Amino acid sequence: MAFLRIRTTVDERPGRLASLTAVLAEWGGNILGLSVQPDTDGTVDEFVAEVPVSAEAIAAAIEAAGGRRVHVVPATAHELTDETTRALLLACRVNEQPWRLPEILGELLRADTTGWQYGDQVSDLPDPHLLVVPVAPKRAIRLRRAELPFTLTEAARAASFVRLAQPAAEPAAVDRALRLDDGVEVEVRPLTAGFREAVRDLHDRCSPESRRFRYFTSMPALPERVFDRLLDKGRGQSVVACRDGQVVGLANLMYCPDPGAAEMAFLIEDSWQGRGLGGQLARMLVTAARDAGFAEVRATLLSDNARMRRLLISLGATLGYTDDPGVIEARMPIGRMIPVPQP
Repeated sequence: MAFLRIRTTVDERPGRLASLTAVLAEWGGNILGLSVQPDTDGTVDEFVAEVPVSAEAIAAAIEAAGGRRVHVVPATAHELTDETTRALLLACRVNEQPWRLPEILGELLRADTTGWQYGDQVSDLPDPHLLVVPVAPKRAIRLRRAELPFTLTEAARAASFVRLAQPAAEPAAVDRALRLDDGVEVEVRPLTAGFREAVRDLHDRCSPESRRFRYFTSMPALPERVFDRLLDKGRGQSVVACRDGQVVGLANLMYCPDPGAAEMAFLIEDSWQGRGLGGQLARMLVTAARDAGFAEVRATLLSDNARMRRLLISLGATLGYTDDPGVIEARMPIGRMIPVPQP
């Protein structure tokens, strides 16, 4: 039998993973390792398996079962080590020898070649086998892997790994002030139960159109269960923007069922729209998602929400239509494609 690393993209529908494991079982395969990663147009399932047939036969069988962009490459027994343990050991090495960061990062991602790149960074490369990981202004690590394209999850891992070799940053303040485009400052604070009435007042002051853009319905009153869901730290994290004792903006980063993905949404009072508040809150959420280890931030919006479309595109999002022609989904791979400004 041969050890094979099998990678395929599947649609995000229940039962897809089961169908792939069934195919491997039919061919006498023994699955020794499994990872699930989000990507731009589906979920990437990766197996390390011992299979008694050729790589070509397994690739054809997986494609017949609905797999897309199937890659089957040889693996070794060394690759059967626990991935979490391997990453922790490499993290210890880079902590002790930060000058060896490119080499160790290449080992983490099983890259064929790795090295420093100097000059202006290219953040969105058309070659999926090439990954550029920013380290500092005009300095990055360039990795290439011929057989397997890099995934968004691997890009996020690389971005987090690089931070191990950098000096510790000062902890971000829980409360912070944001200066808007017109010079006005607002205070941003974590959402707590104490803001219940203030958020309800914000909701009441917003126009029906602003509420429709946020909830896909004008929603004349904010249900208690919606506010409680935003408070639940097991579901995500939320912040409010305050000025003169009033909440003028609400931003939410909610965790998705898909691994490695989170979804953001906003409600900004009408008179505070177009002043840069939404953009600064969006960057805060992207930074929070990056720090939490997410590979992708998503947003779902109505197709006639032109202001939100412009904001998401400015952050590097890719927009695509859903099954509902009036609804657009934005996807932002934060590990590689979006340079996140520092607060």
